Amino acid sequence: MKDTHHAAATELLICVKCRKGQDIPEDDRRPGQRLYDELSAREMPEGVRITAVECLQNCDHGCTVALRGGDRWTYVYGNVDEVSHPDVILDGAARYHATGDGLIPWRERPEHFKRNCVARIPPMTLDTAPEADQQ
Repeated sequence: MKDTHHAAATELLICVKCRKGQDIPEDDRRPGQRLYDELSAREMPEGVRITAVECLQNCDHGCTVALRGGDRWTYVYGNVDEVSHPDVILDGAARYHATGDGLIPWRERPEHFKRNCVARIPPMTLDTAPEADQQ
């Protein structure tokens, strides 16, 4: 069920420098670039835009992607395969965008997202300080 009370776009970040821990000839496209090219050729889910980034520092663990937007939690996922996972990534991006906080319920997450989360980063607006610390 789509949460329509938020208007913030979702950004799907794709590490285009990813080599998947392999030696790649300089004149060959890296797996991360191939993933970006494949996803860029597809229609993005509503509210999702794709952005290429130079490095997400998860170099030895497959291609890496991140989802962020508005006051949502940011998620970083690794072990992404540029050939078999584009549909999974787009499904996950659509589910992420449908949330107000970035937290896709566990049972609704794509299986790859359940097992390959590298990091979960709170939104900058998250108020976690106790009242005494706010003075």
